[in-house]
Amino acid sequence: MPATQTHRLSKELTLLDVYVIGTGSMLSAGFFLLPGIAASKTGTSVTLAYFLASLLVLPALLSKAELATAMPRAGGVYYFLDRSLGPIVGTVGGLGTWLVLVLKSAFALIGMGYYVALFVHYPARTVALALTLVFVVLNVLGAKESSGLLRVLVVLVLGFLALLLVQGVVALAGGPGSPAFEGTPEPFLTHGGQGLAFTIGLVFISFAGPIKVASISEEVRNPDRNLPLGMLLALLTASAVYVVGVWLMTRAIPSDAFHADYTPLATAGERLFGWLPHSLALGLVLVPAIAGLAAAGNAGILAASRYPLAMGRDRLIPDAFGRLSRHGSPTLALVATGALMASVILTLDVEGVAKLASTFLLLIFALVNLAVIVMRESGIEAYDPGFRSPGYPWVQLVGLLAPALLIAVMGLMPIVFAVGLVGACLAWYFHYARGRVVRSGALLHWFERLGQGRFEGLDPELRGILKEKGVRAEDAFDEVVARAFTLDLGPGESFEDATRRAAARLAQRLPASAEHLAEGFLRGTRTGATPVSHGTALPHLRIPEATAPEMVLARSVSGLTIEVGDQFTDTRHGASIHAVFFLVSPEANPGQHLRLLAGIAGRADDDDFMDAWLATDEADFREIILRDERFISLGVEQHGASSALVGMELREVKWPAGTLVALVRRDGEVLIPNGSTVIQAGDRLSIVGDPDGIQVVRAHYGSVADVEIPNFISGELDV
Repeated sequence: MPATQTHRLSKELTLLDVYVIGTGSMLSAGFFLLPGIAASKTGTSVTLAYFLASLLVLPALLSKAELATAMPRAGGVYYFLDRSLGPIVGTVGGLGTWLVLVLKSAFALIGMGYYVALFVHYPARTVALALTLVFVVLNVLGAKESSGLLRVLVVLVLGFLALLLVQGVVALAGGPGSPAFEGTPEPFLTHGGQGLAFTIGLVFISFAGPIKVASISEEVRNPDRNLPLGMLLALLTASAVYVVGVWLMTRAIPSDAFHADYTPLATAGERLFGWLPHSLALGLVLVPAIAGLAAAGNAGILAASRYPLAMGRDRLIPDAFGRLSRHGSPTLALVATGALMASVILTLDVEGVAKLASTFLLLIFALVNLAVIVMRESGIEAYDPGFRSPGYPWVQLVGLLAPALLIAVMGLMPIVFAVGLVGACLAWYFHYARGRVVRSGALLHWFERLGQGRFEGLDPELRGILKEKGVRAEDAFDEVVARAFTLDLGPGESFEDATRRAAARLAQRLPASAEHLAEGFLRGTRTGATPVSHGTALPHLRIPEATAPEMVLARSVSGLTIEVGDQFTDTRHGASIHAVFFLVSPEANPGQHLRLLAGIAGRADDDDFMDAWLATDEADFREIILRDERFISLGVEQHGASSALVGMELREVKWPAGTLVALVRRDGEVLIPNGSTVIQAGDRLSIVGDPDGIQVVRAHYGSVADVEIPNFISGELDV
C-alpha cells in the first residue's frame, strides 16, 4: 500500500543538496582508488575510458530525471521500474540497486581506509567499518543533517582538487613540480579495443550519482527544476575532474607502480607538489581524498536506505522497512543497509566490488531507459514529468544497447553474478511478495493500447503525485480561479440543476453549447470520472473547442447529493457535497488539466477549507481557493494609499512585473477588466501574480507604514 501523506519524507533538500549528493557520490573511489586498477586493463587510454563512460551515463541520467520529476518518490529506480514494468521487475531493480549502492558505498569506505592508513596505523577495513557505523547513526538523525555534512565535504573536495589540477597544468608548463612528468608513459591501448571496452564497463560504477539522487527525489523541493539541473551539473563536474585528474595520474606515476597503487591521488600529489615539504604535499592530497570518500560513503548510505524503505511501503519486503522514526528517517532500512555494507567490507576485494557493482549498474541503467519508453507509450495522462528527456526515443535506445555491449565484454564472473542476483530477486518475489501485491505497471497500459489488459490503480496513484506536486507557474492557476464564475446554490437545487447553471455560464466564454457541456459533466459523474472527496466534487471536461481553461465555483450551504459511479465497476454511491468546481480545459493539454484539478483538490483537502468556504460571501469564493502568497484582494478607497488609483485606466498603472488585475468587483457585480477599465472608488481588485510582486503590492497598500515603497503611479517601480 502506498504511503500516506503523513508517512512521506520531508521536502528539505535544495538544488545545492541535489548537486552535492550527486557530485559527492561520483567523486569517490572511482577517482581516489580505481584509476590504477583500470589503467592496468587498457593503458593510458584509461582517461578516454572515463570520458566515454560519462557520455554513456547521459541517457540514463536524462531518463532518471524525467521519471523522477513525474514520480518523485523514495526508492527512485525501484519505484520507477515497479510502476512502469511491474512489481517483478521492481523487485529485481529494487533489491539489485540496493546492493549496487551498498557495494559502491563499501568501495568508497574501503578506499578511505587506504588513505587513512597513510598516516595512522589502522587496517583499511577496520576504518571502513567504523565509518559505516558513524554514517548510519548520522542518517538516522535525518537527511537534512546528513546533507549538511555533504555540503562541507564536497566543497572541501572540489576546492582541493581544483588546486591539484591547476598545479598539474603548471607542472606541464615547466613550473614547480615539472620533474614529476619525467619518464615515458605506457602505450595508449595496451589491450586493444576490447580492453578499452572492458575498462569503460569497469569504471562505470564511478558515475552512479544519478541513482543516488533519484532515490531521494521525494525529499527534494521543486523537483521539476532541482532534480534534472542538479544531476546534470554533478555529472559535468565529475566528468571534468575524472578526465583531467586521471590523465595527470597517468603522467605523474610510472605505469608499473600506478597499476598496483590503491592511493594513486596521494602518489600523484606527492610528485606534483614535490617542491613542498613532504608532509604538506601529502596533506594537500589527503584532505580532498578523505573528504570525497567520506561524502560518497555517507551519500551512499542515505540513498541506499531509500530502496528498502520504498519496497517496505509496497509490501515487497516486510512493511517494517517502510516506517519512519520520530526523526523522520527510515531507521530499520538504514540499519539493514549498514549491516550489508559491513559484510561486503569484510569479504570482497577491491576489483571484485567494482566489477560486480558496474555490471548490475549497467543492467539497471538499461531498464531505466526502457521504463521511459513504456511510460511515454502507455498513454497515461497523469504521467506528467516536469522534465522530458530530449531526443526521445533515440537517446533511450542508445541507453538500452550500450549497457548490453559493455556487459558482454565484462567477463563471465560478473555476468554470472548478474544472472544469479536476478534469479535470487525473482525467487524472493514469488516466495514472499507475489501474494501481497495486487499492482502492475504502466507496461499493461501499453498492452491495453495494443488490445490487452491494464492496471487501473497506476493512473490514480500518479494523479495523487500530481496533487502533491501542485500546479506549475505556466498553468496560470491563479488567473483561472480569479476569472472563474461563482454560483451560490439554493436549498432546493440538485446537482443536475447546479451542473446546468454552471454550463450556461461557461457557454458564455466557450465555443460550446450549454447542453453539450452539461451532458459532458453529468456523463463523467455517472461513469466515475468526477473526483469526490471531503465534501467537494470536481466535474471536469476537455473539449477541442476550448482555447484556455475556464471554471465555475459553486457552493451549497445546505449540501446536495451527488450520485457517483465507479469507473471500474457498475456500482454507484451517493455523497453529500458543499463545493463543486466545474473545470473545462483544451483537449490538447491534458497535463495542465490534471494539474489544475490537482491544485483545487489540494486546497480542498486542507483542514480549514470547508469552514472558510461555508462562511464566506459568494463574492469571495475565489479568495478561498487562491494562495495568499500569489493573490491579493485590494479595496480602492476615496482616501488613503489606494486613492491615487481612482480615475486611472488599468493600463496606466505601473504594477509590479508578473502581476495581473484579474477581476474588478463593483456594486455587487464582477467585471472582467481590460486595459481601458477605469478604476473607481469602492472597487475591489483581485490581483494575482508572482509572490514577490504580490508582496510589493501588499506592502504598498497595506498597513506597513514604515517601509519605503516605490511609486507605482509615476512608473518609478522597476521590477
